[in-house]
Amino acid sequence: MRVLCTSCNSKAIIGKTDRISSAHANLYCSCSDPECGHTFVVNVSFSHTLSPSAKSSSQLVKQLVNAMSPDHRLQLQRELNLL
Repeated sequence: MRVLCTSCNSKAIIGKTDRISSAHANLYCSCSDPECGHTFVVNVSFSHTLSPSAKSSSQLVKQLVNAMSPDHRLQLQRELNLL
């Protein structure tokens, strides 16, 4: 991720990341141009999903299967073998 100085548009250096939650962080930045010297905080937030993670789907399936009774698991296994 590239952060630009909000004063002069030079590259900024991220000095510290303060993770507020899994979806939000504050980035403490400083301009790489010594003549500018601007320091500032950038807020980074998760907006929305465009395509769900395949990892999430497989974890969900595993949790659902683990919640089934042994008889239901066996029945599901038989049905999947027919595919």
